[in-house]
Amino acid sequence: MAGNTQLLQSDQYDTSLLQSCGEDVFISAKVEIRRPHLVRVGSHVAIDSGVYLTTAAEIGDYIHLSPYITIIGGAQSKFIVEDFVTIAAGSRIICGSDQFMGDGFTSVTVPEEFRDTVVFGTVRCSRFAGIGTNVVIMPNVTIGEGSVIGACSLVTKDTEPWTVYVGVPARPIRVRPREKMLAYARRMGY
Repeated sequence: MAGNTQLLQSDQYDTSLLQSCGEDVFISAKVEIRRPHLVRVGSHVAIDSGVYLTTAAEIGDYIHLSPYITIIGGAQSKFIVEDFVTIAAGSRIICGSDQFMGDGFTSVTVPEEFRDTVVFGTVRCSRFAGIGTNVVIMPNVTIGEGSVIGACSLVTKDTEPWTVYVGVPARPIRVRPREKMLAYARRMGY
């Protein structure tokens, strides 16, 4: 019927498993959160099907994690997403990883004494950031406030605030306006 909208009904993740969870949160039942006791979720958050999270995480307010995002690095690593951030489908956030420099085997199934050197760290997506489809972000990177990463880019170092990045490796291409978003956030109490 024209003009009639129906809400999508979908099974949801059991948010009581999380360290904390705000209000107005949708987390698809088709996500995998390996360490929910290390995950805090703010309010007005949507986490879509296929999101896979192995790290500790702090997820702020007004966040959208699109389908099939992978966030890896284990319990020693952390993923921080500040308010008003969107991460598009298929992105890969690498918070911890083997160095792959020949110091040992690169498999978690090998005894620790024979393992490669592993880097554990934090990936931070600062307020108002936007991450495009199929972006890869490497360990210990901060996406600056309002920074946008274009589709299929590889981010290996911190980005400047309010700057658009594209490419492999990601490089700045222009400055992004911020006044309107900051004014809207202030009106919302942020």
